[in-house]
Amino acid sequence: MASLMEELIAVLEKEETEYSKLLKFSEEKTPVIVEGDIEKLQKITDEEQIIVDNVAALDIKRAEIMTDIANVINKDVNTLKLSFLIDMLKGRPKEQQALTKVYDALKRTVGNLRNVNTQNQVLIKQQLDMIDFNISLNKAMREAPETGNYTKNAGIAGNVIGSTRGGFDAKQ
Repeated sequence: MASLMEELIAVLEKEETEYSKLLKFSEEKTPVIVEGDIEKLQKITDEEQIIVDNVAALDIKRAEIMTDIANVINKDVNTLKLSFLIDMLKGRPKEQQALTKVYDALKRTVGNLRNVNTQNQVLIKQQLDMIDFNISLNKAMREAPETGNYTKNAGIAGNVIGSTRGGFDAKQ
């Protein structure tokens, strides 16, 4: 059981380290999103994906350890929580303290990551809304009404108000 706890603590520490890296990248993404630098955002996202893969592997390892611990203490793995393990380790203050420390750090890091990701999600939505607004504005300018000018034969000879160019102008 002691070796399982040590292994669990080690895996949780690695997970916390990886989540800290993700947090750093998420914080770096915020100004990049505001600037609209797609290339830099793609680069950060690619680097994040490597870390996400590492976290997924560590998560599988953690689940395996939790299953082993559940079998040893005869508990259902689906109801086994780290807080229960911390309480269970009252007789082993060193392991309890180590597990508590990593649990608190992991909880704090994941909470911070969630907050930054929520902020980035709002910024991305605002950027998309701005793009949608600009597209609608350009479309409306192309579809502006004609002026009320007529020819001798009562035909319409009016000019379109606004831009007469068709299509999308990337230079605007």
